[in-house]
This record gives sequence, structure tokens and C-alpha cells, in this order.
Amino acid sequence: MSDEKPAAEKPAPEKAAKKHEPEDPNKPIWEKDPVPPEWQDASSDPLAVALQEEFGDAIESARSFAGDLTFQVRRDAIVEVCSSLKNKHEFTYLVDLCGVDFPKREPRFDVVYQLHRFSDQRRIRLRVAADEATPVPSVCGVWRAANWPEREVWDMFGVRFEGHPDMTRILLWEGFNGHPLRKDFPVEGIDTGSAIYPEYYTESAGPVAGSGTGWKPPKPPQEPS
Repeated sequence: MSDEKPAAEKPAPEKAAKKHEPEDPNKPIWEKDPVPPEWQDASSDPLAVALQEEFGDAIESARSFAGDLTFQVRRDAIVEVCSSLKNKHEFTYLVDLCGVDFPKREPRFDVVYQLHRFSDQRRIRLRVAADEATPVPSVCGVWRAANWPEREVWDMFGVRFEGHPDMTRILLWEGFNGHPLRKDFPVEGIDTGSAIYPEYYTESAGPVAGSGTGWKPPKPPQEPS
């Protein structure tokens, strides 16, 4: 057996710190590192000035992101603001109306309105803070196209709209347990009656709250041998 001691391991060479060099200004735009935009105050935008003069503190904020103007609007003023945008400022096209869930925030939800003006192809966004206890005024009287999107927000998030002509579910059935686009809704469902197969349910049974079997439906009846 050799009495030689093993050679001490050499420490790994430290990596040289990467020097941050300024980007070549002549580099083609498709080779440059992307720079994410930041939110900017837009209270001086002519449209923001006009709305703030008309509605005062009902326009809670005006900000822009990547050139898109976003207004935070007080809930009780949303119909009047939308009517002004359509009739005075030519935002005649309601592109979309949807909900957003912030479970740790109070109020928990936002209702978001995307509007478009054809004369200059401008798009703006309105946001209204909401909760499930207080309905948001419906804008169906401003844009008839708001009818189904408002029903979808109720169906998926549980936010109701006051003055809506038919505040019923649109994607799920009446009696469905819960609102599945809430972030705390479990992916496996909450006894929703969602396991609907002809071999398990008769025509008269139908899916109702409390009758669901989740991911483990009962076995179909066996045909007599």
C-alpha cells in the first residue's frame, strides 16, 4: 500500500463576471433585446381630459400601457361613461367585455370593457372594480352586444349586472355549483353534475347541483344476461 497522500483537489476556476456592454445602436431591430413597456400616466391625454371634465372623480385613473389607454371607472358611473364614449367620442364598437379575478384583493373582481373607434382605429379599455354582493350596472342599453358577455361574466365569475334583460347562465346550466373561472375553483369541480353521459343519466334526470359524480361516475346498469 502506498504511503503517498492524494493530491489536493484544485479549486474550480471562478467564472469571470460577464461584462454588460452597451447594445450596438446600429443592430437591426429584430436582433435587439426586447424592452418591456411600463405603465405610464395618461391623465393629459385629450380623451382623458374630456372624460375627467365631464365625469370628475368618477374617472378614478387614466393610464397607458404599450400605447393602450386604460380608464379605471367608478362602478355607479359606468353606463354614463360608456354612453358618452359611444355617442360623443365615436367608440361605437364594444370589442369585448370580460371578468378578471384577484382572490386576495378587495373588491375581488374587475369587469373589463374593450372599446374601438373606427375613424382612427383607436382602442381603449375601461375597468370597473366589482364584487359578488353588489351588481354592476348593465351596459346592454348602450351596446346590445353586451348582453351575452355580461351573462358569461355572471356564469364564470359570479358578478351580476343590474338592469340586464336576462341575467341567467349562458355556458352552464342553472343549478351549476360555483363559477369555474374563479381562481379558487378546483379543476376537478365541486360536485357540479358535470359527469354527464347517456349511459349514466336518463333524459329526465338532467344535471343539477348535488347530483354530480365528479371524476368517479357510477357504473352503468348491466344488461341482463
